[in-house]
Amino acid sequence: MGSKTLRSPLTVLVCGCLIMCISFGIRAGFGLFMQPVSVEHAWGREVFSLSIALQNLMWGALGAVAGAFADRFGPGRVIACGAIAYILGLIGLATIDTPWLLHLNSSLFLGGALGGTSFGIILAVIGRTVAPERRSLYMGIATAAGSFGQFLLLPLTQFLISKFGWHNALFALAAIAALIIPLTLALASRPDAGVQSSQSLGEAFHEAMREKGFHLLFWGYFVCGFHIAMLTVHLPSFVTDQGLKAEQGMTALALIGLFNVLGTLSAGILGGRFSKKYLLSTIYIVRAGLISILVFLPLSPVTLYTFACGIGLLWLSTVPLTNGLVGQIFGMRYAAMLASIVFFGHQIGSFIGVWLAGYLYDTTGSYAGAFMISIGLGLFAAIVNLPVNEKPLAERKAIPAAA
Repeated sequence: MGSKTLRSPLTVLVCGCLIMCISFGIRAGFGLFMQPVSVEHAWGREVFSLSIALQNLMWGALGAVAGAFADRFGPGRVIACGAIAYILGLIGLATIDTPWLLHLNSSLFLGGALGGTSFGIILAVIGRTVAPERRSLYMGIATAAGSFGQFLLLPLTQFLISKFGWHNALFALAAIAALIIPLTLALASRPDAGVQSSQSLGEAFHEAMREKGFHLLFWGYFVCGFHIAMLTVHLPSFVTDQGLKAEQGMTALALIGLFNVLGTLSAGILGGRFSKKYLLSTIYIVRAGLISILVFLPLSPVTLYTFACGIGLLWLSTVPLTNGLVGQIFGMRYAAMLASIVFFGHQIGSFIGVWLAGYLYDTTGSYAGAFMISIGLGLFAAIVNLPVNEKPLAERKAIPAAA
């Protein structure tokens, strides 16, 4: 395969989708390990919750660093390093038996792995290879691939845990994570390929920090992270607490992943035709309504699966819209770094959502408080996205210059 074919938009898209599928498929199954890990080591749920919360926080922090390295030195090497960290982190999770080592492993290895193999870097590479009018669609396709990985790997993870035990399941997932490494060859382009910019990385960062919309997107993404991480980790346990089977909790997460394929594809298409900020506000309002189902209605399989299908349509649909807005406002040259910084807000929300839900459960015996907070934050995020100025900064600068 020639270098042009290897770096063609279609090849980059396919390889990026496969990486997202593996990375997010593995990550979506971490909640399935909460009960067996906690029972074997005699830990409360807060220990495992804090570990995943730290992983999410460091995912955001290290992801911002990884994005800057990808914009400076190229994305291929950074993604490969993320894959190696994933392998080491999964092996570590299978062998560690003390809380502080669990937290350290989740923070550095799994957090670094996700920071190097997820949205910020991969969507930026894909966005640079296509015309602006198709960028939102391609980002939606890549994000949908991550959702399909959740649908594909969650049942496999549950099967591995049930058939071979949770230790061996993690070793098998480490072998799957190794498949990311050869896929990085297609994403090993120059960071400035196809992009014209006279800015330095530092100038781009300072320009973004002076833009109000950058901060609004950051805090809107905070709410998205709170919702997704809390549900990913705690929904399986919430389901069994309510008297349903563990397999039904896994099925709910798988349905979320399946319907999110449709949701993210739709968001990618709609984001190329309509205002992205209004789409984001709508998503958060509807999310708040759907989470209300878990609080105010008795949980049955029908209720659970209805919730899962609805929330699945909105699960990662914020990603192509938010990343698309970052590229639309600030340009694509440093999109990996800027999108990863905004995504840090998502991961701060993830940290608080995962830990707080575990803490509230251990102190009150219920997830009701965490769900009520999620509803309020959904309404907050709907409001926060409305003042974002979607007009590109380059065009805003050109108007006074022309005058």
